[in-house]
Amino acid sequence: MPMIIYSFLDDYDLSGKTVAPFCTSGGSGFSGSIDTIKSMEPEADVLDDGLHIGDSDAGNPDEAVAEWISQIGMN
Repeated sequence: MPMIIYSFLDDYDLSGKTVAPFCTSGGSGFSGSIDTIKSMEPEADVLDDGLHIGDSDAGNPDEAVAEWISQIGMN
């Protein structure tokens, strides 16, 4: 995870909130990021199945993001 995300999670209390992780990357995906978010925000509902957009789709993610948001019921 980028350091800015660690800083964000340190500064904000997400207790009782739903966290829907998403990322773009050239291939590493989430690695251990979802588990890290869960450990830093134990009172939040962190979804296990986030959205990873690989490098080939990162330039135009609109459709993939819209479909994912609809699938997880957050639209």
